[in-house]
Formats: sequence, structure tokens, C-alpha cells
Amino acid sequence: MTGINSNILADRKKSIVYKSGCKGDGITCDTESVTGSVSQRACVFCGARVVLNPITDAFHIVHGPIGCASYTWDIRGSLSSGDELYRNSFSTDLSETDIVFGGEKKLAAAIDEVMKHYSPNVIFVYATCIVGVIGDDINAVCKTAEQKHNIRVIPVLSPGFAGHKSMGYKAACNAIMSLVSPYKSEQKVDGINILGDFNLAGEMWIIQNYLKQIGVNVVSRITGDASFDNIIKAPTANLNIVQCAGSMTYLAKRMEEEMDIPFIKVSFFGIEDTTDSIMRIAYALGNDACIRKAKEFTKQQSSKLKTFLDKYKPNLEGKKAAIFVGGGFKAISLIRQFKELKIETVVVGTQTGKKEDYEIIKSLVNENTIVLDDTNPSELEQFMLAMSADILVGGVKERPLAYKLGIAFCDHNHERKQPLLGYEGVINFTKEINLTINSPVWRYT
Repeated sequence: MTGINSNILADRKKSIVYKSGCKGDGITCDTESVTGSVSQRACVFCGARVVLNPITDAFHIVHGPIGCASYTWDIRGSLSSGDELYRNSFSTDLSETDIVFGGEKKLAAAIDEVMKHYSPNVIFVYATCIVGVIGDDINAVCKTAEQKHNIRVIPVLSPGFAGHKSMGYKAACNAIMSLVSPYKSEQKVDGINILGDFNLAGEMWIIQNYLKQIGVNVVSRITGDASFDNIIKAPTANLNIVQCAGSMTYLAKRMEEEMDIPFIKVSFFGIEDTTDSIMRIAYALGNDACIRKAKEFTKQQSSKLKTFLDKYKPNLEGKKAAIFVGGGFKAISLIRQFKELKIETVVVGTQTGKKEDYEIIKSLVNENTIVLDDTNPSELEQFMLAMSADILVGGVKERPLAYKLGIAFCDHNHERKQPLLGYEGVINFTKEINLTINSPVWRYT
């Protein structure tokens, strides 16, 4: 492919294209990482844990070596309005002896210990790589524990080697379905479920506040600031909105098929997507009063932000951005946000994007923009330099790459402590982009 370095692994070249090169079947994506490429993706277990961990009053028992528990402990900036139990990490701490003779007894004992000292409504048990290798039957252990203690004990089949992060999302969604399915015959109420927002820096509360102002009731939150009692109400809602499409579309489709709850995909990043999502929710519910309030609210908020953005555009116009994030919907929203700031996106990629996501991305970027799926550090560094990117938006793994090259960085991942969602998020995002991209430190690198 013209302009792309010949040092790239041959099998990776199908996952890296210029916009103008997206012809035929387009980019290769949503597949296993190429052998020999140090992928930026996380494992199956990580995907499952980050989806379920924000359930604030649940016990999360990691069945495996202690390293697995420490890997994902408190990795999200998810906030709680109530219980703080989810801030702890629990592990069976499998040793060499357990690996030789099996860890089922140790897992059963761990569940008994939890019940002795606490009174949880639900326990999630995560199977890690080593459990998949030695063949512990955690389904049987969990079923026995449910009968013994009369609570929900749900296995999460998430050995890391079974695939990539998207498979972990699916395992988590299956666990949630196991939790809510017994309540699917409950009477419907007038309200919606929010799927795929994890209340990073309190962003779930921002969404709820918007919806409250236009007269929309939130029935259940999955999984930001969620509790057992809140999640089991999910089957009673009449609409699902999916904020993180990568992690929750599978769950939304299952709930549509099995519980007759339709869904729409939304994004609350940037003025354009936030306004569009609020209006689409109002129209989906078909409530005239709600539609009227939504129009008034979005017009008012957008007008306020126009004045704010006009102050920053002269500092940012003409700058170039690289984006590498988890899901396709977030990448799409970021491209639109950068357009609002007069910043050109020259490199864009995701860990778990689908073909339909990349088709939308292709329609938004310029002809010379490089689009890549499941990149590795070497590729990302190469393309940022080749395209003269001024800033990289990514996660914790990408930060060192940018700083090493003397490129500004914005953390848009789950560790962040300030909200970047909604109209408030536009203000925070713009200030951060301006601060980092125009920092005098880059003159000395």
C-alpha cells in the first residue's frame, strides 16, 4: 500500500488503510490479533471485568492467580452514589498446588467465606486463563453455591486466551442476562435503560440529569452506579439506549429478542452527538411533551457552547489529531468534536470497531487520513510521525507513546477523573485539548 511502511507485518496491512484505500470489503477488523504483533487490545477477562465491576454492591471473585485480580482492580473511574463494595478486589489466589489438583474446592470455600462475613445479593465468579487450562467446572460450583446460600452466584466464562476484549464484553452481557432473565415477565413501566455507560467521573449522572429535564425516566443503569435491585428492573423498561456500542450491543439485541425491548445507539460526546442523541431518544419514545422539552433544552445548551468554543478555535485551528480508542462509536464522536474545534483528524483507529463503524469513519475523515484497526505501538508511532500529528487521544497504554515522540496527549479512557461526556464534557475536553496541545513544553522536546 503506497505510503505505508514496508516494515509492517504483511497480515496487518489489510487492517491499515487510507480513506481512499477503503475499497471492496474495506478494512479487515473484528478478528483475532495477528501473531507477532504486540496488540493494544486487552484480554477476555479484562473485557468482562470492566463491564461488570461498576455494579456497586456485587462481589466480584476472580478465580485465578492473584495477578489477574490486581490487573483489573479499580481500573475504571466509575463513581457510586451508594455502596463502595466494588472498590475491593477478591481472588482465590490459585497457587501451583491448586493448579495441579484443581481449584474448585478453594472457590467453594471462598464463596462460603464471603457469605459468612457479608450478605451480598449477587456474586460474579470470573474464570481466568489458568482455570480454562486446568478445567475447573465453575458452572457447577456456582450452581451448588446458589442452592446452598439462596443467592445469585453467576459464572463469567472469561479465560483470557479465548479471544480478545470483545469476547469479554459478550461474557459479561451473558452474565447480566442470567441475572435479569428471571424478571422478564414483570409489568412494563414508562422509562428507559441506559446500557454501556460506566459512570466514569460521574458521567451517568450527567445523562440522567439531561433525561430528567426532558421528562424521561431512567429505569435501570447498566452498569454505571448500578446495584442488584436496580439492574433487575431492566426488563420493565420500554426502550434501551446504548452508549458504548462495543460492549453492550450484544446485550441490547438479546433484550430485544427475549424481552421485546427495542434499542437505539447513542453517543453523548460532543455537541452534535449529544444533541442528536437526546432528540432521538425523545422521538423514539414518541412523547410530544418530551420532544418539545428536548428541542428547547438542546437549543439552549448548544447556543451557550457556541460562544465558548469561539474563544478556543483560533488556538486550535489547523492542528492535527490522532485517535486510538476502544470502540468505533467513541472514535466517530471524537472526529466530530475535533471538526467543531477546526482540528483535522489524520490518524484514527479502534480496538474493537466493526465494519459499519469504519464505514462511518470513512465518511467523516479526509482522503489522506489513515484508518487502522487493532494497531500496535510501533505502527501507531510511525503513523503519528508520518502524518505530523499534534495530539493523540487514547488510553493509558498510549500515553507513553505520545510523550516519547513529543506529541500532546489527552486521556479519553476509563481511568480519567473528569467528565468528558455531554455539554459539560465539551467544556472540559476543549480546555484540556487547548492546554496540552499549546503547552510550551513541546518547544523543548
